[in-house]
Amino acid sequence: MPGTVLLLAASPVGRGCLVDAASVLPVLAAVAPPVLSGTETANVVELADPLEPQAVLTRLRAAATAPGPLTMFVTGQLQLDRRQRLPHLALARTTPATVRYTAFPWRWFADELRLRPPGSTTVFVDLHADQDAWEFLAGRPLTVGPPAELYGRVAPPPSRRTVAQPTYMRAVATLLRSGHRPPLDRLHQQALARVSGEENARTAATDLVLSPGQSWAGQPWPPAPEFTTVTAPPRTPAPPPHPAVPPASVPAPRVTPAPSATPIPSATPTPSATPVSSAMPRPSVTPPGRAGRRDGSPASDPHEEITEAVRDGRHDDALALAERCGREALATHGPGSEQVLHWMEVRADLAMFAGDAERSCRGWLALAATRLDAGQEPGAPEVESAVDRAHHQWGRIADPARVRELGAELARLRLCVPGRQEGALDHVRRQLSQLQTQA
Repeated sequence: MPGTVLLLAASPVGRGCLVDAASVLPVLAAVAPPVLSGTETANVVELADPLEPQAVLTRLRAAATAPGPLTMFVTGQLQLDRRQRLPHLALARTTPATVRYTAFPWRWFADELRLRPPGSTTVFVDLHADQDAWEFLAGRPLTVGPPAELYGRVAPPPSRRTVAQPTYMRAVATLLRSGHRPPLDRLHQQALARVSGEENARTAATDLVLSPGQSWAGQPWPPAPEFTTVTAPPRTPAPPPHPAVPPASVPAPRVTPAPSATPIPSATPTPSATPVSSAMPRPSVTPPGRAGRRDGSPASDPHEEITEAVRDGRHDDALALAERCGREALATHGPGSEQVLHWMEVRADLAMFAGDAERSCRGWLALAATRLDAGQEPGAPEVESAVDRAHHQWGRIADPARVRELGAELARLRLCVPGRQEGALDHVRRQLSQLQTQA
């Protein structure tokens, strides 16, 4: 089966550029596609300095749904948006003031790769972070989701008026140009050794090194991908809406079309899960009332209080606070508002971390139905994500009666929202049929 390779290099144009990301593409392009992918044949998709997040999402989505192994090489710089304080991959038009609208949200990588079979996805990254993003990552691991093996490094911002070079990715490409593809962990270590030799004069802080199974700042690796809305709170007390998806304006990269989607395996409803007991993150946050409170701010961010409660195992307290915030959002902004939807997401997240798969599944199903009732398209990323997460949690429910009950509701939703993973509806029906046979 052919593999798929996605080469992505992105950095802003002008003074905001921290790294000459695109300079590594000719070196990667010189590597034979089978060596890049580790398969006999491979389709290669190249994105050089894309202009729009939607362009990147389109290519990533096509690659993520292709059958066979997927290997990604991502080079660029990380920045935080000013509203939600979430990491984004900066694109050509990105400035510090426009990150939310012109950069690619990093969490979209995990969203798109979530349903890929475990062991079929490898991601190499060479990233430079601006100062805000560097401080953010000091206590939070960077991840692309449990199904993917992530290798690479994140470097601190270079000195002023200096544009860094993607030396790690260039080292990976140079090693692969020999025509030999060593085991990935060995390739990673060899590239790091070369980077250490080339950058021994650099006075910046030590790079953050990424590899499967690695613990970063004492946190389990990787964290559950669903727990994004709470572990990365905005700075303001108001719960934020999701980042707006800008209109598609696709540049003309060199693209080899990716094949069709991979069916969901019949063995498990969603093969991308990390067990909840081992996936609990330990977010490094300041307890409310201390440094987490900004000067002049009358109250701490509820997201921080929720994060602290989850970290301490006080799941009921976290849920009670999220429910209170949801009621306040409903009274202030009305039903169907993004603020209300945000707190629905948080409650579904919290149920997952409390080990209550049934309540989490119900929460995601309700969120998807609410978005559809509000007029959102079945193909909208937020709608698809809610249904996919409901599907994931449904597969963890042990009570056959609840599986049948929620499975019927999930099947009805899948008729409207089939998602990007081929065979999702058939999978639900097959599981329900097996339960009926066993009854």
